[in-house]
Amino acid sequence: MKIIVATRNPGKVGEFQAMLGRLGYDVESLLDYDTAPETEETGSTFEENAELKSKEAAAYFGHAVLSDDSGLEVDALDGAPGVYSARFAGENKSDAANNALLLEKLADTPADQRTARFVCALSLAKPSGETLTVRGTMEGQIGFEQKGTSGFGYDPLFLIPALNQTAAELTKSEKAAISHRGQALKKLEAALTTFLGE
Repeated sequence: MKIIVATRNPGKVGEFQAMLGRLGYDVESLLDYDTAPETEETGSTFEENAELKSKEAAAYFGHAVLSDDSGLEVDALDGAPGVYSARFAGENKSDAANNALLLEKLADTPADQRTARFVCALSLAKPSGETLTVRGTMEGQIGFEQKGTSGFGYDPLFLIPALNQTAAELTKSEKAAISHRGQALKKLEAALTTFLGE
């Protein structure tokens, strides 16, 4: 059983391969298909962007496609960077630049006001255009400095208070058990077989 994941982000591909692999799915991604279209993310919500990507790719491939739109919502920044998380510091999509800008914007924000959450919307689309979309979240707060070398994106700044560790200090399996992507995938898993008719 194959699922194509509509992303070229190696970090996301690795997480999906680990999570879906244990369910018996072979996971391919846009990294395996040079000519696959790059969907313009024009939605105003994570769900809208995820559905845009999954529908376009499913129509292109003629196969079930899973897409993810995820990002960081910081309460002190009125939910920013939100759907602009990957390009927070500009179109070049640099994790280092994004993290530096986030620290700069929160420089005068005390610890108790640095609450945030990671959000992940997953959309599974059939070539017919039918979609199944779910959301997962992981609550935490933004640290004052980067810690940890695992993960990607904002993980080194995202502190999980109950563990007193950042997402980048967790192993892949520890992160998958509690992450926004892991939570969304659990919801998807419950309906996956019925939706795909397998």
